[in-house]
Amino acid sequence: MGVPISVTVNGQHRESEVDSRTLLVQFIREELRLTGTHVGCDTSSCGACTIIMDGKAVKSCTVLAASANGSDITTIEGLAQNGELHPLQEGFKEEHGLQCGFCTPGMIMTAVQLLEDNPQPSEAEIRHGLEGNYCRCTGYHNIVKAIYHASRKYKEVSHG
Repeated sequence: MGVPISVTVNGQHRESEVDSRTLLVQFIREELRLTGTHVGCDTSSCGACTIIMDGKAVKSCTVLAASANGSDITTIEGLAQNGELHPLQEGFKEEHGLQCGFCTPGMIMTAVQLLEDNPQPSEAEIRHGLEGNYCRCTGYHNIVKAIYHASRKYKEVSHG
């Protein structure tokens, strides 16, 4: 028997019925067809499934879809607005913060939370903020540069 859920995903109200064991990452990818949220390790170690739920970065492989009932969720697909890349997406593009791209959505969603909490982080704070997100390709240097690039954009927007 299914569990009814009602969520807002990327600004769009969605209602569905899910099996009580369905993980939020499965619901996002399979039911909503938002495949930017990746399944990596299935153990919450890699961060590829990170989304923003009710204003906080969470690993969606650790959340049951039924427990997200009533939540406001943002996935990587919901960051760009009106055809304009989010500053973090722009930063990853401009600073070559990706190689294969598999970890990129989770890195960006984690960095959204990081910049919300600390709009002007140091390199050490960025590196600390990314703990729990793995990249097997880049060595993180350009990812850190991409987040720093975005933090400068945040500063320009908030301080003119």
